Amino acid sequence: MSHSRILQQRNIWQVALAVVQLGRPKFLLGGFALHGLGALTALVQGYSFQLAAYCWGQLATTAIQLMTHYSNDYFDYQADLANPSPTCWSGGSRVLVRGLLPRSTALWVAVSLAGVACLAMLGLALSQPPSLGLSLLVLAAMLVLSWSYSSPPLRLHTRGLGEPTVAIVVPLLTPIAGFVVQAGELTWLPVLLCVPLSMFLMAMLLTLEFPDEVGDRTVQKKSWVVVLGARRVANLCSLFVVLGFLTSLASSPLGVPSAVASAWLWLIPLGLLQLVRMWRRDWRRPETWNSLAFGSVALFFLAVVADLVALYTLL
Repeated sequence: MSHSRILQQRNIWQVALAVVQLGRPKFLLGGFALHGLGALTALVQGYSFQLAAYCWGQLATTAIQLMTHYSNDYFDYQADLANPSPTCWSGGSRVLVRGLLPRSTALWVAVSLAGVACLAMLGLALSQPPSLGLSLLVLAAMLVLSWSYSSPPLRLHTRGLGEPTVAIVVPLLTPIAGFVVQAGELTWLPVLLCVPLSMFLMAMLLTLEFPDEVGDRTVQKKSWVVVLGARRVANLCSLFVVLGFLTSLASSPLGVPSAVASAWLWLIPLGLLQLVRMWRRDWRRPETWNSLAFGSVALFFLAVVADLVALYTLL
């Protein structure tokens, strides 16, 4: 094989790797866990498992999640470029900022993934699960809100609405989609399970914003850390962690299996550690931003795992 041919193949692999990195695949695990949580909740409530519907629903969910990653990198390019302190959790993939791909690549991939999500919804329609309209409505809401997070015309994150949008799409609509695709209807159990997760996700999102404050402020992106200031956001992080545990414990009398609340007790040490770190003002020290973000991500993801394990024991 000629030297030029080897270089050409190497360049192809480098481009492919950059495209994958642009999608930040390490965050996809949460989408699988949350969609699975909804499906598992349906099984616990006695609904039968619909494999084809599950696969189409998961494909739509993953495509929407990836679409958001690519569109965010494209439309947040100026904020990422102005960010002097990115971490492995925030500040975008850095692929476009480092010039590894043309910026337009992110937009074309995002639009293509939106098309994949629509095709997955079509596949779901052809699989004829029960109450198809409700399933498509939830998935369509996820698609529209996810695109509108950073993309025009709404660009919700420039209006101070980015954080609530993510808290609605990720820990609420994603499990609900997994549930209604299986059940064909919506009951209170998946909603009650999602409320504490939404609290933890808000704490996670706000924790991830500390390193982005300078870049967001430079491009006038109205994230909460810009609108409220780092100190107030740190207080809100602590409040959302406390509310997450309180709403989980309070949900048992409303019909959530006690096994779920018991599983969450194992998360209290990690929750307390996050509170202590906020009290110590680790959010003010750039050298602690990565570990502080990791703690918030771990708290949210382990809460999802706790729900999954607790519900599995009830089958």
